[in-house]
Amino acid sequence: MNELRLRRKFSLGLLVNPFAGIGGALALKGSDGANVRKQALDAGAEQLAMQKTHIALNECINEVGVIDIFTGSGDMGETTARALGFSVKVLHTPLNQQTEIEDTLTLLKAFLAHKVDFILFAGGDGTARNVCSVIGTRMPVLGIPAGCKIHSSVYAITPKAAGKVLSQVVKGELLSLQDAEVRDIDESKFRQGQVLAKHYGEMQVPLSLSYIQAVKMGGKESDELLLDDIADYVLELMQDHEEHYFVMGSGSTVAAIMERAGLTNTLLGVDVIFNGEVVANDVSAQQLLALTRNKPTKLIITLIGGQGHIFGRGNQQLSAEFLRSIPRSNIILVATKAKLQALGNKGLISDCGDADLDTDLSGPISVITGYKDQVLYFVRGDA
Repeated sequence: MNELRLRRKFSLGLLVNPFAGIGGALALKGSDGANVRKQALDAGAEQLAMQKTHIALNECINEVGVIDIFTGSGDMGETTARALGFSVKVLHTPLNQQTEIEDTLTLLKAFLAHKVDFILFAGGDGTARNVCSVIGTRMPVLGIPAGCKIHSSVYAITPKAAGKVLSQVVKGELLSLQDAEVRDIDESKFRQGQVLAKHYGEMQVPLSLSYIQAVKMGGKESDELLLDDIADYVLELMQDHEEHYFVMGSGSTVAAIMERAGLTNTLLGVDVIFNGEVVANDVSAQQLLALTRNKPTKLIITLIGGQGHIFGRGNQQLSAEFLRSIPRSNIILVATKAKLQALGNKGLISDCGDADLDTDLSGPISVITGYKDQVLYFVRGDA
């Protein structure tokens, strides 16, 4: 394959609800509840969630060497992943053969603790609800449809389609991220002939789509509109996190955010904002460390230069020590889709002078490309 690879492996959180859809063929209208699952098993119902997970993962069979799968033991994912030759790390072992919601929630919390890159889960709307309750929009997910009820838009249209999208994510292809709705119905009402679907939240799902740009690309006016959209979204995020210090990196895209906010900006420097006001312009690396030490901090950065650098070119004030002091999830990357598309599959580059940190920073990352518009791209680890 010609795509540049990440130095560290892609970490995939895999969750399989072994009993998803078990009541469908028996007209039980779902599989929620231990009694329903037992009734279905006693009647000879076949568990298909593992088979559907196998179909999905098989689409990534060429990526076996670059994926580490974090999962639950046995039917929760381990058996299927090992059968296909993937590297597997078991994070949870259920106490009983018949898994319960508590097992799902425990495994999801383990995914967060291990900071996996992406979550793939097999189930129905009940499983999606469980995933949403723990993960929310903190990391991208994708569902393999395996349940009786699929009202949620977080699922791919087929297991094979789920695998194809996952393969694109692992390869580092540029995909849009969409807030997808999680819905579920009351199974007891459903068995009585009533369909009452309720909204339970949203999760971020990658879309394998061609880009449809709202404004024409390339002209000065369209560039300004795109930057205004990005700026408006980032400023909303700032208002929602007033308790954070915001470190504004170098570059014209970040400068557009500062201009939109009416704040003094250092185009080729680093500025610091707190509570909507500039507290320091053009700070040095040591000044930045002193200002943000032991304070909740988010970093706004963009691509510097034409090669896709995010660290190590024009923003050396963002030292390795500073970057280690903030969670990776607090790094907010902004760029137009045109800039990302110009990179193709080259990926973004972190060259902060600390090879281990560059590796830690590699992997999929969400990029704000417009107002409430994000894409999933990747940071290379081989700079």
